[in-house]
Amino acid sequence: MLIKNARIVTRDDVFTGTLSVEDGKIRDISRGSTAASEAEDWEGDFLLPGLVELHTDNLEKHLAPRPGVHWNTDAAFVIHDAQIAAAGITTVFDALAIGTRLAVGVRGRDVQLASAAALTRFSERNLLRAEHFLHLRCEIATEDVIELFDTLSEHPLLRLASVMDHTPGQRQWHDREQWRKFQERHGKWTDEQTNTMLAEMATEQERYADAHRLEIVQRCRTRGIPLASHDDTLVEHVEQAAAEGIVLAEFPTTRAAAEEAKKRGIATIMGAPNVVRGGSHSGNVSALELAQAGLLDILSSDYVPSSLLTAAFDLVTQADWTLPRALATVSWEPASKSGLHDRGAIEPGLRADFVRVTMLDSLPVPRATWRAGVRVV
Repeated sequence: MLIKNARIVTRDDVFTGTLSVEDGKIRDISRGSTAASEAEDWEGDFLLPGLVELHTDNLEKHLAPRPGVHWNTDAAFVIHDAQIAAAGITTVFDALAIGTRLAVGVRGRDVQLASAAALTRFSERNLLRAEHFLHLRCEIATEDVIELFDTLSEHPLLRLASVMDHTPGQRQWHDREQWRKFQERHGKWTDEQTNTMLAEMATEQERYADAHRLEIVQRCRTRGIPLASHDDTLVEHVEQAAAEGIVLAEFPTTRAAAEEAKKRGIATIMGAPNVVRGGSHSGNVSALELAQAGLLDILSSDYVPSSLLTAAFDLVTQADWTLPRALATVSWEPASKSGLHDRGAIEPGLRADFVRVTMLDSLPVPRATWRAGVRVV
């Protein structure tokens, strides 16, 4: 494969040039054009590294497209994968939340196990456009999270785990009213319903959270599974994460927590929707504020796959970052921090994961996606 007249973005430069692919890897990159008749002319479109996504809840939207509607798991996985690849994402960590909390989101045991099984089945048959890995999001304040972790800890595609506590009054939902508004997006709750739910979750949090966090940390350390913290709010949260050997801080809710993570060498992940929207949907710290302060390492599309590419370009216009630096947050940094050193940049010898992007005014529009030199969208 030979491509010419592409605006190539490497880790430290942007230039119009030519790229060749052989045996699924990038063979050569050169500035300028070529007279070779077999070269595909990209007419000045961007050639960007395939995006790497460490945390997406996108599958849940297809598993439960409406309140009370549970979709076929395999069918949901197919459209989730297609949407991921169409957004320019070539490597994705499917964030599967484990720990049964039926009244809050798609958290049922049967759904969790069926999703993990679908990932195995589709991957083994090479039916997925992007390369998928498993990220176990461990809801520590639930009764069965340890049992589910042990069931899934030998999954062949498990590459990351995170410890989280979404109990109202904790971390992301320290403001219980914000939590209630979020839960009521599909219908109002009575005060009695709300108070009952809050009391039940507070009891679970007190009973399980600390002990289960310790168990998950110990299990990940034994198995060599990289571990992330989630929604760190206080400096003390980051201090605890550092003592536990945690390497990634997902969505710190305050600048103080992000500063402490930087100080301790823990990479900070923020939501791309936070960048695109200009702020957090739950009232937490702005990702742009952290970017401008040099406290942002990685972006995650979280609940909107297309936000990953848009947010990277927004960092250029709104945080005054260079394009190579901005794109590193969605390619090289997440790849290298998760131990995937064969991808994440446009460099000879790396896997030929890349995406063709054209601009519609200031909006980057993915036109085609290649994984290991094969066009998947």
